[in-house]
Amino acid sequence: MKVNSVVQHDWHYATDAIGSSVQTKSQLINDDHIWIQFSRVPRLNAKSNSWVELIYDLPNKSLAAVATIALEYKSSTGLVVKLSQQDYGGLGDKSYAHYQHKLAPADNWTTRCFTLDDFSRPSWTPVESIDVGMILEHINAIYLVPDLTDEHGGTATISVKSLTLLP
Repeated sequence: MKVNSVVQHDWHYATDAIGSSVQTKSQLINDDHIWIQFSRVPRLNAKSNSWVELIYDLPNKSLAAVATIALEYKSSTGLVVKLSQQDYGGLGDKSYAHYQHKLAPADNWTTRCFTLDDFSRPSWTPVESIDVGMILEHINAIYLVPDLTDEHGGTATISVKSLTLLP
């Protein structure tokens, strides 16, 4: 299964409501790739976390039948790939401690292939968030998140040329 991953309607971005921001060129996808710059503000307090994310909505709203993800990207910081699973999000325990895998910064176009076995829940997962495992039918999106800290925030640029889902 190969997914045409730079189709405008499959991609969008989101930021918190406390001051983080985003900049794109004339639109999110230009010249066959995505270019986006995030500015994340530092966390305000324990209840007001800042966040920024580039979101790929899975066309089938599921990762069923997928075993490997290939990503061609550039990123000025480490890049955290998160699997948005309803059990851990707003429809679940609201911990947002999704399974994730971290990629290294890349100044030039870089392709990385990784399997779903490479993903794990973050070290900051709350103890009350019960790990129900990775349920592929409950994953409806892939989030690409610059590795910026809660404490300091920061700026990061991400470019994506392709994201391919493989059996």
